[in-house]
Amino acid sequence: MVSVYEIIEIARKTGKIEKGANETTKAVELGTAKLVAYGADVDPKEIVQHLPIIAKEKGITCVEADSKKKLGIAVGIGVGCSAVAIVDAGEAEKDLASFKKSAK
Repeated sequence: MVSVYEIIEIARKTGKIEKGANETTKAVELGTAKLVAYGADVDPKEIVQHLPIIAKEKGITCVEADSKKKLGIAVGIGVGCSAVAIVDAGEAEKDLASFKKSAK
């Protein structure tokens, strides 16, 4: 089973992602996000607590990743990243499909 971090990394290199709470929220609201991941250790929680709710309304898979630092590494930045949306999975399409099935 491929981790959410690996899927994000592949999507970053071969597809398209949005990073940060604001950009992720926009991608969900526009319905372009295929997967949303947010850090469990984001402080304050208010920054990301709306994401699971709006993602569910739009039928988008939303997962809590254990570390914003690992999310930051997966999206290619040297600091923590509160939230990430995969807009185009690129070469991670099959991994994303199987991940979504196991996340439900």
